[in-house]
Formats: sequence, C-alpha cells, structure tokens
Amino acid sequence: MPATGIRGSLDLFLTRIRGGDLGSLPVIAGLVVIWVAFQTLNPAFLSSRNLVDLTMQCAAIGTITLGVVIVLLVGQIDLSVGSISGLAAAVLAVTFVQWQWNPVAAILAAVAVGCLAGLLYGYLFTRFGVPSFVITLAGLLGFQGLQLWVLGDTGSINLPYDSWLVFFAQQLYLPGWASYAVVVLGVAGYAWSLTTRARRRAAADLESQSTGAILLRSALLLTVLGLAVWYLNLSRGVGVMFLFFLVLVVAVNHALTRTRWGRAVYAVGGSAEAARRAGIRVDRIYYSAFAMCTTLAAVGGILAAARLAAANQSSGAGDTNLNAIAAAVIGGASLFGGRGTAFAALLGVVVIQSISSGLTLLSLDSSVRFMITGVVLVLAVIVDSVSRRSRTASGRG
Repeated sequence: MPATGIRGSLDLFLTRIRGGDLGSLPVIAGLVVIWVAFQTLNPAFLSSRNLVDLTMQCAAIGTITLGVVIVLLVGQIDLSVGSISGLAAAVLAVTFVQWQWNPVAAILAAVAVGCLAGLLYGYLFTRFGVPSFVITLAGLLGFQGLQLWVLGDTGSINLPYDSWLVFFAQQLYLPGWASYAVVVLGVAGYAWSLTTRARRRAAADLESQSTGAILLRSALLLTVLGLAVWYLNLSRGVGVMFLFFLVLVVAVNHALTRTRWGRAVYAVGGSAEAARRAGIRVDRIYYSAFAMCTTLAAVGGILAAARLAAANQSSGAGDTNLNAIAAAVIGGASLFGGRGTAFAALLGVVVIQSISSGLTLLSLDSSVRFMITGVVLVLAVIVDSVSRRSRTASGRG
C-alpha cells in the first residue's frame, strides 16, 4: 500500500475519532479546561515556579500510576499499591538509617520487597484463581500492618538531609543547556523510532507514514517540549526526579509497544482465552504484570520518602491508592483491559496533581479535592465506556 502523507495521516486520525478511538484527546482537553479554570481563579497557577513544583509532585505518584496502568492492561487491578509504596519507604528508612546500609543496597532491598509482593499476587491469582480485587485488598491491609511493624515504636524515621537520595529528590535540577539537550535527544529518538517503524511496515507492504508526516510530528513535539523546558527554566528548571519518571514512562512504553512481552500483555487484556489458544503463556504474563506493578509502587514509595526526607506510618496511606488508580483511568487506561499506554500514567497524574495544586492555591479544603477528583474519574470511565461501545459498533472493538 502507498505511504500515508500528512493529509492521509489527518484523515486516518479523524476516522479513528469517528470510530470511537479517542486516544488521549479527552484527557488533554480536560487538562486544558482545568488549567484555564485555575489560572482564571488564581494567576499564580501557571507560573513557572508552581509548574516546577507540580512536576516534582508528579514523579512519585506517577511512578506508582505507571505500575497500575500495566496491571489494568491485563484486565486486573491492584488496590495495594499505596501500602506497597509505604512498606518500601519503611524498608528503605530502616536499612539506610538504623542499620547503616549503603543507600544503594537499601534501595535494592526496598525494591525487592515490592517485587516479591507482586510475585505473591501472581501466584495466588494463577494457582488458586482468587480474584485480584480480593488478593490486593488483603495485601492493602497486610502490607500496611507489615509497614507499621517495620517502623517499630518510633513510627517515623527521618532520612539524612545531606544524603544524595534526598538531594536527588529535593534539590537536583538540570542546568539549562542540559534540559535542552535532553529535549533534542528525546525528539531525535522519537523521530528515529517512527522512521524505523515506517520502514518495517513499508517493507511488509503495509500502510506507513511518509517522511513529511514524521518530520511534522517531530517538529511539533520539539516545539512543545522546547517551550515547556524554556518556561520551567524561568524558575528552577527541570527536576532530575521528574526526568527519571519520564524515562520510566518511555521505557515502559517501549516495552509495551516494541517487544513480544508488550504484545502479549495487550493480547491477554483483550481476551485471556484467545491469548492462551494463540500460544501465549498467560500465567507468566500475569506474574510479570503484578510484579512490575508492585515494583514500580515500591520505586514510587522510595521517591516519595526521599522527597519528604522521611518515612512514617502515613507513608503510602491516605489518598495514595485513590490518586494512583484514578490517574491511570483518567489518563486513558481502560478498566476493561487491553487498551491504554504508558503515557496514560503521565497524563493522568498531571491531571490529578493539577487539581490538587489548584485547590491548594485557592485554599480550599481537601474534601473539595476528593469530590472533584471523583467527578473527573467518573467522567473518564464514562468516556471509556462510550468509546468502547463506539469501537464495537464500528467493528474496531
């Protein structure tokens, strides 16, 4: 088939929209509405200083959300990500501060605890058929209790302010030239990925993007990212912890879209039985999805502890589960499984943190934040359900 030019790409995009495949369009539109509303109510909302704070707040909960997206893709749920993140923070604090372990060893121990929790979930789910809702609900309670036991009587352990871990999470920002270099390298990698994909599809006589369309998309991305970095550099700049989160998003997106494992994840989420008949080791996919979810939850807990320079009984508690799961769904990950991308974690957590930041600037009570987040979550699920019906009706479900 002939390569698709810029006009063809636009026609294909409109066809997908009409068929119910909305992609990230609803969440981007919602984010614009949220930003305009809060900027109107408080001109400080879109200030470079506040946006830098917002990006740093996104890193920890966004990493947890990334894991939730993976487990949603296989049609399951994890209600214990908050408890896992709190337990990982507690393990980090105890081993690093009280036992005087090397910080790298302490981090590895905390991540290992998270990974083991996911493997346990995978075993219970595949071996005994216990619903993931029940398993992870039990994990929420059990690991929260284990967190309290690890912390002991003190209930709170402060991380040394002079440690590189706290410095990384609180004070480490890219120099201006480095942030622009990252943007250029990122866009170059994106363009190379699109070009490679187009060549492979063309070699297989499949419809592929033209060089002009690839250049246009790359130029638009370069412009948007360049302006964003320029604006953030008006204040402290791009936080390295936020950059770390973005690297995780890109890595997970590559694994989901460019590897055999990623294709199997989408296949299992679409239909586990069909995937099994196609020769996919479904049990292994479930194991890996749960393990990656809890591992990323542990990493998020470490980032949160480093950001606060402490681990305590409230680490991972409160609205951590709510925000992580809501962000994944709001970002576009389907509760029905099989649909969504790693970038759903990025978009969803930006929406959640934008609501939180905006309401904080307006000095409104947290109860209002919960209600607004709940409304946004319901709207996201409604959009997902309606678009799913549209895809089914148009033969794209």
